[in-house]
Amino acid sequence: ELVQFLLVKDQKKIPIKRADMLKNVIRGHRGAYTEVVNQAGRTLQEVFGLQLVEIDPKRHSYILVSNLRCAEGNHPCRSKEKAKIGLLTVILSFIFMKGNSVKDTALWEFLRRLRVHPGEQHEIFGDVQKLVTEEFVRQK
Repeated sequence: ELVQFLLVKDQKKIPIKRADMLKNVIRGHRGAYTEVVNQAGRTLQEVFGLQLVEIDPKRHSYILVSNLRCAEGNHPCRSKEKAKIGLLTVILSFIFMKGNSVKDTALWEFLRRLRVHPGEQHEIFGDVQKLVTEEFVRQK
């Protein structure tokens, strides 16, 4: 059950929290939490090539990371995901350079200078405003 729960959370790009695992899957077996998570981690690795990685030890947040090597050649889905990660990196760098906080208007002005306009369909990113305000925010 935990493996399925983790895969669904990962597919929806929602950070996985220990509290959610305990509440929704492990429930009354809190004492076996570590054993259950370790077994789920082994199953994810062996079956799906995914590794459960803790990204925030204080909040006990996790993500799934692929351990599979990229196949040779260009795969359109992978290149689109790489492009999204590139845009996210640029946005996070801008926020960092501005003291870890920026107003929406400043961010959109910055992106306009990069020829990425909110409200317009971008050939790679699609709806940029939706990507930034929904997907990136949901992924925290």
